[in-house]
Amino acid sequence: MTLIPMPSPTTKGQVLLTGGTGFIASHILDRLLDHGYDVVTTVRSEEKGQRLLQSIDETLAGRVSYAVIPDIGQEGVWDDVFKKHQQLTGVIHTASPCKTSGFTDPVKDCLGPAINGTTGILKSIHAHSSSVKRVVITSSSAAILSPPNHRQIYDESCWSDITWEQGIASKKDDTYRASKKFAERAAWDFMAAHSPSFSLATINNTFTFGPLPRSLPKGQSLSSINDSNQRILDMVQGRMRDGIRPTAPVFTFVDVRDVALAHLRAMERKDAGGKRFYVVGGYFSNAQVASIIRDKFPELNRMLPESGQWEDDFPKNHWRFDNSRSKEVLSIQYQGLEASVVDTVLSILEYEK
Repeated sequence: MTLIPMPSPTTKGQVLLTGGTGFIASHILDRLLDHGYDVVTTVRSEEKGQRLLQSIDETLAGRVSYAVIPDIGQEGVWDDVFKKHQQLTGVIHTASPCKTSGFTDPVKDCLGPAINGTTGILKSIHAHSSSVKRVVITSSSAAILSPPNHRQIYDESCWSDITWEQGIASKKDDTYRASKKFAERAAWDFMAAHSPSFSLATINNTFTFGPLPRSLPKGQSLSSINDSNQRILDMVQGRMRDGIRPTAPVFTFVDVRDVALAHLRAMERKDAGGKRFYVVGGYFSNAQVASIIRDKFPELNRMLPESGQWEDDFPKNHWRFDNSRSKEVLSIQYQGLEASVVDTVLSILEYEK
């Protein structure tokens, strides 16, 4: 395990950011550094940690280090981090072992590790750190939404109606949604049961677009891009030349830079404690994304269907969302779809040079 020295006296303090090589976490790392924090991050292997450090600007590299946590679901795996970093003031927990695919046993590979990883880090903070004042957990809109029989409007008071039984069935999307719901529920239950010295906030972001982070680890392939951005990458690289794929099941998006800022402000702002934040910027469809790429990047038209025409599958009478809490408490001014798509494409083209 690699650990960092004490925080510099010239910084705002020291923050633990878990899952530091992830797409959203990489943007959060950039935000934390820009706002003057030293960062301890966690990675799954020494190789990933070294690649991450190599991606950091030389002027900031001394403010970032990492600890290797191969399996966040193991009991007590976080203890050493908090024992050896007694000046941590905040924790942003983005690490999650559960994806929408790539597992065989729903409980062993996804649900169990997701819940244990979340409650495990809270237990370790409670037992070994008196300096941490705020914990921010990356949850998901999957913990809020209840498809296919949607409500008319969603906000932070809503919880997904998915059951444990549905989560352990073979359908991958249901397992992912269940992991997000039950992991977040377990976090709030822990807070109610133990009344720790720190407070909790959760970020429930929807499909997340946006440019590649400047701290994208060196050597990391674009094949590891986040699931939401994958559709944009597929369009740019010609994998939708034969037809624009259906958008379902989600027609809402948010820009990753807004998600990163929401995490930062949820950690910093006193009145964010004890709250969920539904972080969603607007609506989209794959056809709308393709139209933006066609209009703003004529050189990429050859990568899109030849007709240049495609049916927009955005549904009539789509459910609505209320993101007013994130605007009022976190002062998020959401970026629009066009800006998010354009910046995403520009970053992909720059990375491919």
